[in-house]
Amino acid sequence: MNDTITTERPRAGAAAAIQALSAGLLAVERLAIMGLMFLLSGLILLNVVTRYSGMPIYWIDESAVYSVVWLTFIGASAMTRLRLDFAVTMLTERLPEGQQRVAKVIATGLVVVFGIGLGVMCWLWMDPVGLAKAGFDAREFAGQTFNFLYTERTQTLNWPTWVLYLILPLFAVTMTVHGLANLVEDMGLAPRVPLRGFVLSDVDGVN
Repeated sequence: MNDTITTERPRAGAAAAIQALSAGLLAVERLAIMGLMFLLSGLILLNVVTRYSGMPIYWIDESAVYSVVWLTFIGASAMTRLRLDFAVTMLTERLPEGQQRVAKVIATGLVVVFGIGLGVMCWLWMDPVGLAKAGFDAREFAGQTFNFLYTERTQTLNWPTWVLYLILPLFAVTMTVHGLANLVEDMGLAPRVPLRGFVLSDVDGVN
């Protein structure tokens, strides 16, 4: 009996820690989404005004594109925790209740696997270890590995492209954490917690 209680407490503590980490990330993502939406609206409005006035600003289009990219990935991460990601239930809705729960756990587990896999791919692609071995010299690193990620710059903003591509590993990490939080809830290791800052009706979630 004591061994069972001792085993369950660390599991519950770990599950609660994952949920707390996910909640913190979700709060940051909410602010980032609002900020990017405000920025995108401002860029579009500024673009319209400057074009009609005959003084277009050449870097606005590229800024708007990258704002949409970051907004998309951050929003997709938040949707994972909010369980607003798409789900095809043509098969699972015909299964018994117990098998439906198993199917949901498997689907949520695949989200975690995808996030981890994307993180590994980003690590191999960005190769921070190789960059450190090259003394953080982008040209030396490109010459050794033929990876020109750290030497490329955007066309109009002239920003390093690797800075903008950081959204990919960030997305991999946040989606993995949100997937783990959903997984511990689906497995019954922790009760579902209310997600602050988001008003959702019962019909909003599909997963």
